[in-house]
Amino acid sequence: MDLYGVNNEKLEVIKKAYPDLKVVARGAQLKAFGEPERLESLDTLLATIVHEIQLYGGIDTTRVEGLVGHAVEGARKREAVNPDGAEILRGNNGLVVKARTPGQVEMLRASEQNDVLFAIGPAGTGKTYTAVAIAVKAMRRKEVKKIVLVRPAVEAGESLGFLPGDLKEKIDPYLRPLYDALEDMVPPEKLKVFLDQNLIEIVPLAYMRGRTLNNAFIILDEAQNATVSQLKMFLTRLGNDSRIIVTGDPTQIDLPKKVESGLESCIRILDGIPGIGLVQLTNQDVVRHKLVRAILKAYEHAEAVAKLNT
Repeated sequence: MDLYGVNNEKLEVIKKAYPDLKVVARGAQLKAFGEPERLESLDTLLATIVHEIQLYGGIDTTRVEGLVGHAVEGARKREAVNPDGAEILRGNNGLVVKARTPGQVEMLRASEQNDVLFAIGPAGTGKTYTAVAIAVKAMRRKEVKKIVLVRPAVEAGESLGFLPGDLKEKIDPYLRPLYDALEDMVPPEKLKVFLDQNLIEIVPLAYMRGRTLNNAFIILDEAQNATVSQLKMFLTRLGNDSRIIVTGDPTQIDLPKKVESGLESCIRILDGIPGIGLVQLTNQDVVRHKLVRAILKAYEHAEAVAKLNT
């Protein structure tokens, strides 16, 4: 009932968005037939709706219409993508940094249309790398004066306290993916100067409190490991002529069990505000080894089965 709605009201909204698919409801079972790419889009949409029902205890028709609108718009943009991708910038040693998947191309376009962008998706979809490339491009064009790259220093099974070294040396491993991306895009001598002069900052999320960042491109990576209050604090650092990209994967939360991740509630609260965009990347955007996509789908299936059994 939560998914279908009274007299199948919500289900009809979903079916109208996918006229090329045959969607059949039989009790608690929903079947769909059609082209694989369209089925993938519908599957992602349904998973998002079911997740919100489980998270909030229900979902209204207006919210379903909004999620359907996001899915349809995303599909339209994906269909228009050049198969060779869209060049973002030229990196070191002639490296051409491209948005190589439909989701990454959508990130690139959405970042040009919104001052705040959420890019959400599974591991391996290039969220961080694409976000850093967009920021470096903006700095090269003098659209911003500095780049600030931020990550929560949250442990993923290891203990920060037992790592050797001072505070910087303890935190650096958490920020390594950001350094890796920068090293592809900024010449080593320039990168050192930018870091020394704080034109590029790589900082833990906790160090952002009390700051106002003007004329800056700010990226919050691994945002699923930020709490509700931390995300609110981070977003309110936005100053004049600044832009933000927030990346995250709600399926990989490393916070303690009793601590709530703020990412999903933040997206829901800010939905519909002009100037704030959302891009949902999927398994189809995975750019790591081909087995990563298979691994992700296997885990998703196992989690779905576990939920049904409970």
